[in-house]
Amino acid sequence: EVQLVEQGGGLVQPGGSLRLSCAASGITFDGYNIGWFRQAPGQYRESISCIKSSDGTTLYSDSVKGRFTISSDNAKNTLYLQMDSLKPEDTAVYYCAVGSVPCNLLPLSGHWGQGTQVTVSS
Repeated sequence: EVQLVEQGGGLVQPGGSLRLSCAASGITFDGYNIGWFRQAPGQYRESISCIKSSDGTTLYSDSVKGRFTISSDNAKNTLYLQMDSLKPEDTAVYYCAVGSVPCNLLPLSGHWGQGTQVTVSS
């Protein structure tokens, strides 16, 4: 059984930082696209970052480019998302996802965890 467990969310002030982690079991990252997406209340799921299995390319949405950094430790089967310069509009539940579908489809198809809440507020 595939399990993904996200950790690291919380309440942070605007301009602050958080580091999310996602520990995977029952699956190895090798050969799969791995990424993060988020969902704010009343909003659609937004794919924000991904590592392509084909060549290791990292992708970012325009909304987080330059502020967020995705990385993975395949030996530990753990995915990370370093989030800096956080804004109130980053408030959402953040999910990690693993799948063989293209990165932009990970929020719709693949394996994902239970999510971790990130709230950016003063």
